[in-house]
Amino acid sequence: MLHAAAYSALGLTWWRYEAIECREAGLPALLDRCGPDWAGLSLTMPLKQAVLPLLDRTEPLVTEVGAANTVVFAAEQRLGYNTDVLGMVRALACHGIGAGASPGPAVILGGGATACAALASLRDLGERSVTVAVRDPGRPGDLISAAGRIGITVTIRPLEPGSLAGMRLVISTVPAGASDFVARIISRMLPAPQAVFDVVYHPWPTPLAVAAAAAGITVVGGFELLLHQAGLQVELMTDRAAPIAEMRRAGEAELARRAAVGLA
Repeated sequence: MLHAAAYSALGLTWWRYEAIECREAGLPALLDRCGPDWAGLSLTMPLKQAVLPLLDRTEPLVTEVGAANTVVFAAEQRLGYNTDVLGMVRALACHGIGAGASPGPAVILGGGATACAALASLRDLGERSVTVAVRDPGRPGDLISAAGRIGITVTIRPLEPGSLAGMRLVISTVPAGASDFVARIISRMLPAPQAVFDVVYHPWPTPLAVAAAAAGITVVGGFELLLHQAGLQVELMTDRAAPIAEMRRAGEAELARRAAVGLA
């Protein structure tokens, strides 16, 4: 809906954007089928990592984060980009977070690909040290490697209340439900976080978002990330400025429709 709204607003009525189910093993063949009439691809996990050896060139951010969520076909080449990082920066900026001042100390909940993007976004906002809370402290090897490439120091902590003490910004990259323990304690945290960024966008609001808002904490929802990373993809694929207002209206209408009919 976001891309379709953008193409319509830009007058690109002959452009189409549709979902393609593709497993890792099928990705090389899919890329080979993308001829000169293809502008690009948006990728979800695990394809963000599986695509890396199949690309001709990548922007430095892709190497730092270890993931490309966007492929652009240009000059008979496959170009890899990561719009998640700047999408996060813009989502936070829309709520006045990071605008001219460090948002930290910050904690990221989760250690997957989205957490790596969050690390890079915090680096871009001036942070040099971040706490990462994960369910299994022995497993976030990819995140630690990404932190080294990004140039940020991480402290790995267990995913439990004590890991949030003293944090001004909480970024939750875990699936819906995994952050519910934070929702139960956030009103009693002293000092309370100044902002909570939950990357989940449906169903919304999450228990964490509800509890944070009730406690007077600034809440950034996952739709803002979805919107801004898609806007950057539109700009890469069309070489035109993304019509963010039209995309926002279409996205919010679609989420409202899904909520009304109970769609997952």
